[in-house]
Amino acid sequence: MNKSELIIAIAESAGLSKDEARRALDGTLSAIKESLMKGESVTLVGFGSFYAGKRVAHSGRNPKTGATIKIKAAKVPRFRAGDKLKAVVGGTDDPGPSTRR
Repeated sequence: MNKSELIIAIAESAGLSKDEARRALDGTLSAIKESLMKGESVTLVGFGSFYAGKRVAHSGRNPKTGATIKIKAAKVPRFRAGDKLKAVVGGTDDPGPSTRR
């Protein structure tokens, strides 16, 4: 599903026009990006959490030349799926007891 198809699905399920659904999706994505840029996480209970993770510096290879290159450390966006989303994708509706401590 691409962004246009998602907008149509949102519009149909929420009873919104496509333009309203587009603005709602854009606003949601913007709020998530802003929170991640501030180092905050965004948690949607039952769906999952977006957070800014750290990638350590490491070496890699230039695919054209095969030369070793240094890749800098970076903050990268991450997503951790919630138990309910995992259950739905896995084919069960019951996520069972929480595995979190």
